[in-house]
Amino acid sequence: MTGGEVAGILVAVFWAILVSFLAVVLVRLAQTLRATTKLVADVTEQAVPLLADASATVRSAQTQLDRVDAIATDVQEVTSNASALSTTVASTFGGPLVKVAAFGYGVRRAMSRKSDDAPAAPSRRTVIVGRTVLSPRRKRKG
Repeated sequence: MTGGEVAGILVAVFWAILVSFLAVVLVRLAQTLRATTKLVADVTEQAVPLLADASATVRSAQTQLDRVDAIATDVQEVTSNASALSTTVASTFGGPLVKVAAFGYGVRRAMSRKSDDAPAAPSRRTVIVGRTVLSPRRKRKG
């Protein structure tokens, strides 16, 4: 065998090893792609119903938030109306009620003074070593 023939055989062996190595790599790559495809299909199969449930839940939550917003708006309106009504009642009845209360107080005071018009007994004082002690006070009728 000549040197050229040996070199040709070595090149052929090198190419055979390279092709075999590439064939193994391609087979492994094909297996990985099949497994990945199956995994993606399984994830898609499970994710679609989950996404549908999540979407339904978000829609339901949005509906509930809309209802809560409507209730809050109604409560705010009722509070505003109650405040306006309270102000109206206070301004309408407040002044006259104060006048009636003042009149009643004046009448009671006048009646109590009328019964107190009798001459009061002179207060008794007791002298104790240079001090003056008043007698106990009478309770007012009231």
